Amino acid sequence: MYKACIFDLDGTIADTVESIAYVGNQVLQEFGLSALPVENYNFYAGDGADVLVKRMLEAVPGGCDADYEKVRTVYRKRFAANPFYHVKPFDGIMELLDKLKKENIKIAVLSNKPHEAAIEVVSKIFGEEVFHKVQGQTEKIPRKPSPVGALEIAKMFGVKPEECLYCGDTNTDMDTGKAAGMYTIGVTWGFRPKQELLEHHADAIVDKPQEILEIAKNHR
Repeated sequence: MYKACIFDLDGTIADTVESIAYVGNQVLQEFGLSALPVENYNFYAGDGADVLVKRMLEAVPGGCDADYEKVRTVYRKRFAANPFYHVKPFDGIMELLDKLKKENIKIAVLSNKPHEAAIEVVSKIFGEEVFHKVQGQTEKIPRKPSPVGALEIAKMFGVKPEECLYCGDTNTDMDTGKAAGMYTIGVTWGFRPKQELLEHHADAIVDKPQEILEIAKNHR
């Protein structure tokens, strides 16, 4: 049995694409640009807000002429003011987390959000007592796919990297888990298609949260 399970946040345990698209489109329109389809944001998110804004501007007509720094600043301000628009846990996630804890498996969140924002979002959606550790980006914990955050969590839990599962929905997550020496699980309900997870060498692909529990308990 694995001893710990680290989860990505957006697109893995929390359904957040509507909140990201809602703020993103508000900001685009504020700068005189066209709104983009919500589903497009599945491919902009996953690597932090600054990268999201770059991808957003590259995708919209006229976006390359916009002042990136101004757009980035406004996006961060608007998102901080309203980060919970239509945000909810994916179906089956709360049950999965409860069952993992009952098996004495440590659970953590590792997000590319700034650390305080990650704590705020997790606390609002899941409560303050669900996860044993929530870690966002800080000066000492660089943005994924750096494995530093995942390895720090394993160290805090007192477990070896090979005793950890790393679960995520994007290429960045699979690269993070691989770099950390953990068993990577790609989830198909998030931001990116299954093919992307396969191309980045996910050790397992799951279609339902319950499958993560089965791997945690039975995989050797």
